[in-house]
Order: sequence, then C-alpha cells, then structure tokens
Amino acid sequence: MLKLSRVAAFVAMVGSVVLLAWAAPSQARTRTYYIAADEVIWNYAPSGEDLIAQRPLPPLAPMQLGWSYHKAIYREYLDSTFRKLKPRSPEDAYLGILGPVIHAEVGDTVVVVFRNNARFPLTVHAHGLFYTKSSEGAPYQDGVSAWNKNGDSVPQGQTFTYTWQVPERAGPAPGDGSSVVWMYHSHQDEVGDVNTGPIGPIVVTAKGMAKADGSPKDVDREIFAMFAQFDESSSRYFQANISDPRINPRHVKPVGNFSTTDDDIWTINGYSFGNMPVPSMRVGQRVRWYLLSTMSDFDFHAPHWHGNTVVVNGMRTDLAQLGPMAMTVADMIPDDAGTWLFHCHVNVHLAGGMEARYRVLP
Repeated sequence: MLKLSRVAAFVAMVGSVVLLAWAAPSQARTRTYYIAADEVIWNYAPSGEDLIAQRPLPPLAPMQLGWSYHKAIYREYLDSTFRKLKPRSPEDAYLGILGPVIHAEVGDTVVVVFRNNARFPLTVHAHGLFYTKSSEGAPYQDGVSAWNKNGDSVPQGQTFTYTWQVPERAGPAPGDGSSVVWMYHSHQDEVGDVNTGPIGPIVVTAKGMAKADGSPKDVDREIFAMFAQFDESSSRYFQANISDPRINPRHVKPVGNFSTTDDDIWTINGYSFGNMPVPSMRVGQRVRWYLLSTMSDFDFHAPHWHGNTVVVNGMRTDLAQLGPMAMTVADMIPDDAGTWLFHCHVNVHLAGGMEARYRVLP
C-alpha cells in the first residue's frame, strides 16, 4: 500500500507539472533598443522631380526655403556605444524619416537607451505603453521631483534609459487583429519637436502571437506610413535653417512670426511628390499597413490605395481616416499586381505632394 501511495503521489505530481507547463504563458522578454536623435539634412524630394507626374517639382512658394532642411531624427544603433548604426534593409528604405520600428509582445518589457546628439534637449515619449513618471519623457507640472524626471529633458550629448512595460491594455482589444500600432516621439517641446522630426512606430502583438522579432505570426509583410504636414516654421531648427545658405539659398527673411503655409511640406514618411522608395509585396500575402499622422494645423488625412482594398475596423474599404496623432491598422491581401498610387485624398494635401506608390508583385 505504501508503494502504491508513493506511485500515486508521483503520478499526481507529474500531472500537476504537466498541467502547469501547459497553462504557463510564453516567456516574456526584455527588448532593448539603442536609439539616438541625430542631426541630418533631410531632403523631402531627393530626386528633384515630381515622380508621380514625371515632371519638375513645383516652383518654390514665396516664403519656402527649399526642399532640404536641418532635422533631428531617431536612428537605431547596435549597442550603447552609439558608434555604429544598425543598418536598415533595402526593403525598409521606404520608412524614410521614421525612427526604428519597436516591436513587443504583451507581457514584454521595452528598454530604450536614448542618446541625444541634437543641439537642444529632446526626449522619448511612448503612446499606449505602461510607464512610471521617470520614463514618461514629457515635462509639465505633475508634482514629481525633478531628480525623478531626468528623462523629461535629455541635454545634448547625454544618455537616458527609458523602461516601458507592455501590459494587456497596450495590446490588441477583442475587436482588433493580432497587433496594434502606437507611436513614440520627443515631447520636450511637443509641437516643435514633432515638426523637428523625431518620431517612430511601436507595434504590440497579442500574447502568443509574436514571432521572435515581435512581429505578428499571421502577417507576412508589415508596411508603415506616416502622413505628416511638417511645419518648418515651427521646427526647432528654424533659425538654423534660415541662417544656412545651403538650406536657404534665396536668403528668405522671416516676416513677423513667420506663420505661413509656404513652409508646410506635405509628406508620407518624410517624402513628397512620389519620392518615397516604393515598398513591395506579393499577390496573396497577408499585409498589415500601420498608418500614423502627426500634429500640425491640417493633419487630417484620408489615405487611399489604388488597385487593392483593405479592412479597417472590420469594414472593407480602400480609404482610411486619420486625425492628428492618430494610429490605425489596415489589413490587405493584395490580388491586383502592379505599381499603384497611395496618397491622401484631402485636396490640398494631394496637390501639395502627399503621394507615394506601392508595388504588388505577381
């Protein structure tokens, strides 16, 4: 009887272990990104042409400096020395001005080691994820001591580490697909910072639905598109751009507060008039488009795909809607091969060059 009791106990124990192993969630990860804000000269139309209409770019508006400007953009590095950039693959060249894509699965922890190489304070502020006050990256009167808010204003040449948790409320809701999109951007001077350039996407995948890199298992191709009205008169490089003859060869002088639409550049991923490198996919692939917008006077957008349809919020369509700082997911299974127009359907945006192309291979 004693031997049988021991056997029964052993079997019960093994059964409990097996049950626990079966019920245990997948192993949560800490995903670390080394991201710097780097100063660059960004060209919104590097070909010098309107590649959609195959003609020269439109003449500069009276108060427009040109097509190239000093910007600060987020770039990913291989480690905390910030000496070597992480290369961006050719198929991701279309990402343009966007910072590196941050991927995470529900239950993960995201660590961003941020170095500010710009000439003024910047931060990293995340939408949607869980953070304590020390990792908020947004200065305002919140009753928290300055010593616990160093991430609210990272000076030039300094490094700060932000830590964000990815709870269930940061992932897909019951009506969503397997992943949702958020964004991160500098919030030291939010309006000026966003127009200066540092912004990037975050993808959060449902628990158990992520590949090793954090992207969703049921998606073959992820495409990111940020519709942005960059107001260069609100950029924190405004004075530097005015003073630089490479940027301002006509020596345009500011008038009053220089509040003018002449220096508004209408872009997708920081490119105008079809200059965005063309992202590609194949017929029958499960393609997930992540749509973002920024925050300027007229950042209401209507992204429209020619040639194929998408599903947005459970509805079949070929046109989505974005408000300021909006984040939307559109799923596509392309069935029509070709190179297709992708643009904003707001008339002044379309006329101003907020258009690109995408390619569907057989």
